[in-house]
Amino acid sequence: MKIKSRLFIAIILANLLTVFFVVSPLLAKDSIRIGFSMSLTGIYSQGAVSQMNSYKLWKEMVNEKGGIYVKDIGKKLPVEFVFYDDKSSADTSVKVYEKLITRDKVDLVLTPWGTIMHFAIAPLSEKYKIPMIGSTASSVKLRQLNFKYLWFVTPSLPDRQMKALSGLLKDQGIKSAAIIYVQDLYPRENLDFLKPMLKKANIKVIYEKDYPIGVKDLTTTLADIKAKNPDALLALTYPADAFLLTGQIQGAQLNPKLLFMLIGPTIAAYGNAFGAATEGICSMGDWSPSLDFPGVKAFNERYIKTFNIRPDNLDSIEAFVECQILEQAIEKAGTIDRANIRDAIASNEFMTLRGPVRFEGTENTISPAGILQYQKGGLELVWPPEIATAKAVCPKPAWSK
Repeated sequence: MKIKSRLFIAIILANLLTVFFVVSPLLAKDSIRIGFSMSLTGIYSQGAVSQMNSYKLWKEMVNEKGGIYVKDIGKKLPVEFVFYDDKSSADTSVKVYEKLITRDKVDLVLTPWGTIMHFAIAPLSEKYKIPMIGSTASSVKLRQLNFKYLWFVTPSLPDRQMKALSGLLKDQGIKSAAIIYVQDLYPRENLDFLKPMLKKANIKVIYEKDYPIGVKDLTTTLADIKAKNPDALLALTYPADAFLLTGQIQGAQLNPKLLFMLIGPTIAAYGNAFGAATEGICSMGDWSPSLDFPGVKAFNERYIKTFNIRPDNLDSIEAFVECQILEQAIEKAGTIDRANIRDAIASNEFMTLRGPVRFEGTENTISPAGILQYQKGGLELVWPPEIATAKAVCPKPAWSK
């Protein structure tokens, strides 16, 4: 009997020790370490500022309330960031994420800026079984990835985005258009969908021309467009060329009925740079501070107070929504175990600054793609009608002199 009792006690002690060694590291954990790369320098740095700001703001707001509650640890854990400059290089970004996951041993990751960067790091989500919620990336090819650990919050996939644009153009009675575009993945994909949609809407493309990343002068192209006198100028831009184009279009006094630029005008610095001259300019985006979703007003006010600029209606929102979903997924999973968080993301609906988000495959299928327009110094949603916060102004006002 004594031997059996001792054996029983030994088994109990062994089990207790096993539980202790398994649980004690969790109990000792004092933060959730989240890693990412960001284009702090290089050709994408101008666009990446808005995303970086939202990451910082989310971390600040989470930590102010004590962190994210993790049920299996039984307490809230603050968020800690580990990040590096990828220098606007996809190869560098891949190396950064390899380092973050294998050497820095981060718990989870956020994503970098831009479509090309997302494509570069996407395979790492499967390789390391680590959930990645893409934000500032968009391509119809994202649907083809069929990864189990990867999702994209943006509704602005090229087919959906160009459907919204062509819908607005048709609604405003546009009959002819000139198209210029920067030679990069996302603008080219949008072009592929835009042209057949314009044809279907009986809008004639009377001019089309591409230009390289880093272009310094488009005055000759703009003079050619002015001579053609299109109803609409559709510029499939990135931020740097949107700034360049706006100044040169204004200088040429080229004033189509509708002026659309793909990426760039939503950045706060753009509005500050061009002031009243922005009136009537359209861009892609599906968020406005006028939307009536939980947290919209608080986010907008806090962003302005923290950074002394308004949030980018595109990238700031994409990035903050990414963070909101990750936070809610941790709480729903009740753990920082990556597989359980993956399951939570794939199977739940999340309330965000842009309303409810749910994923089918890699795609956010709930949020609609939209078109924004500068009106009285702010950006309003003007298309599609179901999310519009104002009616479109067309023709665009003449440039201020």
